[in-house]
Amino acid sequence: MNATAIAVALSLVSAAAYASAAVAQSRLAGRTEPGAGVLKLLGRGAWWGSVGLNAGGALLHVAALKYGPLTLVQPLGALTLVAAVPLGARAAGRRVTPIEWRGTILTLLGLGALLTTAGGAAPHETLSLPEALAVGAGTMAVVAGLSRPGARPGLRHAAASGITSGVASALTQTLTVSVTDHTGPLLSWRVVVVALLVSAFAMSGLLLSQTAYRGGLGAPLAVVTLANPVAAAAIGLALLGERFQGGAVSLVLALLGTAAAVRGVILLSRAQAGTQAVAERAAARAEPGHGHGAGSSSRVVIGSRGPSDRPTLRPERVRAPAGGP
Repeated sequence: MNATAIAVALSLVSAAAYASAAVAQSRLAGRTEPGAGVLKLLGRGAWWGSVGLNAGGALLHVAALKYGPLTLVQPLGALTLVAAVPLGARAAGRRVTPIEWRGTILTLLGLGALLTTAGGAAPHETLSLPEALAVGAGTMAVVAGLSRPGARPGLRHAAASGITSGVASALTQTLTVSVTDHTGPLLSWRVVVVALLVSAFAMSGLLLSQTAYRGGLGAPLAVVTLANPVAAAAIGLALLGERFQGGAVSLVLALLGTAAAVRGVILLSRAQAGTQAVAERAAARAEPGHGHGAGSSSRVVIGSRGPSDRPTLRPERVRAPAGGP
């Protein structure tokens, strides 16, 4: 099995692990009282199972970065969203909508086109310490500009979240290759600095995504999902010698695949935002002031997983009339 096949296989299993963890978390939270403390969760095997799935997904993603270029591995992260939407629909007790199916098909077709054009060689080049510091400084400058007060803060924070998470993945690849290739000391200044940058940008991506989702989910989720691979691929193409294979024809195919994947992600995000809006209207109608009794059901929405901005499902309690579905 060549390096490309290994990277793709690891990315697929990673996406499946993330999506499964999301569903496990949503089901557990749906069975947990809103006021339950953390200690109660720690005593449940299902919670530890979801933690294990998330950790496994992260490790598989890191391993994929060892065998595949950023232009290949990072776009495959969108598969988590593709898997999470139908799994989330099933967990919420509803059918996948036609728009969700269209978004899934377009995303898969776009990613398939990108797979045929991405370079297949396992990564060997890494960022030098000056390059890593320059990438870090440039990223912080971009994030500072996007985080300034102004109009449409949700989309700007979403873009900043996707960029920081993509940069964290690019730096993670440098860290992984440097440590596993044994070409230098294990704890060199470069390794230490890159590790600190990875931690800082991963946490920043999480915090920025949570800020971005405050004003709505659909558009910010699409921006986060798309900005992540764009930022990582830009570093790979500019600094790590990655190239699209096949010349001009492959470049056109890559652009078409990117357009299809972008459209698919946007459709999936819009569909999720529509589902959330319907659930919120149902919750508003079920409030005591609207003449309904007590009782509750749960709905599932997609949010950010964390360092790599993988989408995850989180439940939100929705009040429903007593004695009825």
